[in-house]
Amino acid sequence: MVRRVDSKPEAGEKIRVAIADDQQLFASGLARIISAQPEVEVVGEAHTGREAVELCLETEPDVVLMDISMPEMDGVTATRKIREILPRTRILILTVHTDDGHVFQGIKAGAQGYLLKDCTPEDLARAIRTVHAGDTIMAQDIAQKMLTTFEGIQSEEAELTPHLTDRELEVIKALAQGMSNKQIAQSLHISEKTVRNHASNIYKKLHIYDRTQAVIYAIRRGLVDLHTLESSG
Repeated sequence: MVRRVDSKPEAGEKIRVAIADDQQLFASGLARIISAQPEVEVVGEAHTGREAVELCLETEPDVVLMDISMPEMDGVTATRKIREILPRTRILILTVHTDDGHVFQGIKAGAQGYLLKDCTPEDLARAIRTVHAGDTIMAQDIAQKMLTTFEGIQSEEAELTPHLTDRELEVIKALAQGMSNKQIAQSLHISEKTVRNHASNIYKKLHIYDRTQAVIYAIRRGLVDLHTLESSG
């Protein structure tokens, strides 16, 4: 059953977070932990994938903490539906699943972050702020699995993509290293608007949709040091 918080802060006041998890005790405990953060407002809880979509339609949260294994509709499907309806809502998957299949399904569905449920409250709060700001985040355990998965990439598969300009290659490498638009702008001595334009061009050329998919692309093509990615996750 959906539990919605009636009070709604004024736009821009706080990061409005919805929680979707089939374990009600875990969801309620998560809500208490998150609510301790002064910049976060919990707008409601859902305990099935279908309820998660309904809750988001009602409350239009900034960020959704999404479990994967839920009845009626799994979290990956719910993520996809929410992103289609509310493209500005960010999805942070919070789960026990670490296998590559779940990770890539979540990313393909449009999730901006992927954390494990045993993360610390501090890590969770930082992740919420990160995805709300438009950046991506991935647990170190997940980064390690990606490292293992892609360590065997052959050199011919790691050739640079010719249809990206040199500047676009610099930007995608920076995106894959977890740098914010501001950090990339400072590093490359360009404006944040220019960074956003380069990122948009990269997404169009590579037929991807967000920073998380850019990370996966950069790893597959050998554009980023995986050990650096792991340590920065």
